Amino acid sequence: MYKKILVAVEIGEDEVTQLALDAAVALAKVEHEAELRLVNVQPLVPVAFIDYIPPNFDEEMREATEKDLAVLRAKVAYPAERVSSIVRFGAVYPEVLAEAEEWGADLVVVGSHRPTMATYLLGSNAKTIVRHAKCSVLVVRK
Repeated sequence: MYKKILVAVEIGEDEVTQLALDAAVALAKVEHEAELRLVNVQPLVPVAFIDYIPPNFDEEMREATEKDLAVLRAKVAYPAERVSSIVRFGAVYPEVLAEAEEWGADLVVVGSHRPTMATYLLGSNAKTIVRHAKCSVLVVRK
């Protein structure tokens, strides 16, 4: 059914991330040769703060996030050779959509909090991913 499943993960949001991972693994196991890719998007540092951060801040952030993703990847109940991860920088939904397209994902799995008035008025990353993805999207909630 799905050969390439992209899972948007948010470091520090363990419950939502675990729900998304569990759903993705369950779907991947249906198709025994499916690949999983975990993507985490880190925000860009505003230009106004450039003078106040170390020159190698982005690289340090990438390395720290890659370590966190490696720990998360090791816990995924799926063959390790079929699980990869990537760190991207920017806004969440455009980067998740770009990764899905560049990697050739045929499903994006994203965890989401219950909608609130704030997300109703301002929108959410999950909603925008669903609206603009060129492939199927599964939104997982508690």
